[in-house]
Amino acid sequence: MAAKYGVTNPVPPWKTSLDGICDALDRSNCEADTPNFKDRRDEEDALSATVYADLPYPENQLVALAHSLVERGIINEAELQERLAVIRARLEA
Repeated sequence: MAAKYGVTNPVPPWKTSLDGICDALDRSNCEADTPNFKDRRDEEDALSATVYADLPYPENQLVALAHSLVERGIINEAELQERLAVIRARLEA
């Protein structure tokens, strides 16, 4: 994707936010069905190797995490779509 859009730094600016979210989940003591580090990484590895194998890294990591959070009911698809629409509008403004 970086070459397609002429990006010289292939690490997207949102990667640090993704890493922060993963760190927060790893240290979470929520009562929700929040995956621990091992579960999150196992799910991420499995999804990245199968369902999202055609996506480049770190996009596959991001989508795998979203997938896991939706599957666990931590966020629902409608909520995720709303948040993505807000972000897209901000980026396109």
